[in-house]
Amino acid sequence: MFISIVVPVYKEEKNVREFLGRVLAILERISSEFEIIFAMDPSPDGTEEVILQARAQDQRVKLLRFSRRIGQPMATLGGLHYSTGEAVIVMDVDLQDPPEVIPAMISRWQEGFDVVYAQRRNREGETWLKRVVSAAGYKLINKIADVDIPPNTGDFRLMSRRVVNEINSMKESHGFLRGMVALIGFRQTSVLFDRPPRFEGAGKYNRFLGSLRIGFNGVFCFSNYALTLSTIFGFITAGFSFALMAIYLFYKLMGWQILWGNPTLVILISFLGGIQLISVGILGEYIGRIYEEVRARPKFIVARKEGF
Repeated sequence: MFISIVVPVYKEEKNVREFLGRVLAILERISSEFEIIFAMDPSPDGTEEVILQARAQDQRVKLLRFSRRIGQPMATLGGLHYSTGEAVIVMDVDLQDPPEVIPAMISRWQEGFDVVYAQRRNREGETWLKRVVSAAGYKLINKIADVDIPPNTGDFRLMSRRVVNEINSMKESHGFLRGMVALIGFRQTSVLFDRPPRFEGAGKYNRFLGSLRIGFNGVFCFSNYALTLSTIFGFITAGFSFALMAIYLFYKLMGWQILWGNPTLVILISFLGGIQLISVGILGEYIGRIYEEVRARPKFIVARKEGF
């Protein structure tokens, strides 16, 4: 049983040693064959040096350093591409994904599940606004998306080799792993865990809103509902305009005074302008993602490989 651990990192110098200490202790009780792949965006701190020091002591620690900062989603895909394990686990280095959950995930995989995702019971260390935005985002995505994405999950999950192979063959450039795994299918299950706060340092995403771009990828890359919603708003606005025209025509025929003034005009123009801008913005989100896919640029470029 060969296990791969894929860990995207950026400016995590203070977390790497503690992470390795806990992960190695657990993996060595499970299997003698494993690899820990740090998929690293170029970091201005000593993250790379700490990883290389760990590799000098244990050759099962490996490093991918990309040519530029590509972000966590793409770094994760890079790590998956170079992984070789029968089971591959994606997790963060900040220990908010507790290594102690790994045995339960492997146990469910050995029962025959291809995907075992870790589902949070709580989210310590996060602001109430971020929790509200996250909950609303999951509900919105599951309401309109073509796939079901379990709530309170992140990228912390175990995937079988055939699932990883399918992900590596996909051409999407957005890197929304949760959606890609849901799209692939196969047998999936969950393990519950309590999410602790970060061990050291600050998160790389906005502490109040999280990563809106990742959330938007879940909405726009797995559903056309936003375009349908834009069309519906257009028909509603047109219907409102026809109704208003009918009311004014009735007032004119009855000889009644039409209440018309600057506030009414401003409100109507602002309303119509807002609907138009929202519709153009929705189109822009889809067109921008189409543009990214059509260019077919490399998802990542590796500048340094250690252990491959």
